[in-house]
Amino acid sequence: MTEHLDPPPAGAQPAGPQRPRLEAGRLWAGGLATAVVAALIALVGVLIVRALLRIAVYAPAEAGAFGDSRTVVLCLTAAAAALAATGLLHLLLVATPRPLTYFSWIVGLLTAAATVLPFTYASSLPVAIAQALINLVVGAAIGSLLSGAAANATRTMHVPQGRFHVDEYPD
Repeated sequence: MTEHLDPPPAGAQPAGPQRPRLEAGRLWAGGLATAVVAALIALVGVLIVRALLRIAVYAPAEAGAFGDSRTVVLCLTAAAAALAATGLLHLLLVATPRPLTYFSWIVGLLTAAATVLPFTYASSLPVAIAQALINLVVGAAIGSLLSGAAANATRTMHVPQGRFHVDEYPD
């Protein structure tokens, strides 16, 4: 026989543990928006460095304010990084305890690596600094925007105590 529990009185908090519920559509919508923002940050970063600071980053100086195809690659890479981070965050949200803590560490460490990387190959120190700053801002934006998206896409629901039939367990 299945035991039925009466709902708690209006205004009362249900007893029992709290269980987060992920709204994946909201998370991925935030991930797509983050990808657009990351690509635009990369583009604006290149524009600032090339047009205002007159540093030939990602293309020779003759290529103009937008540079060349390497700027497009940078923007697409920033967008792809945001989508990959969204996938990682989704996995962490459904499979790990304290997922935002792990996500913050992973994004922070990858951003640090992306910030240091230009110093290993850039043609000059100003170019390395410019590339490092663009990578730093893109990484910080991805981390902060996706953390906010995850918080918005995760709802806490109360699981009432008692025995439930499988069909009655709340989603």
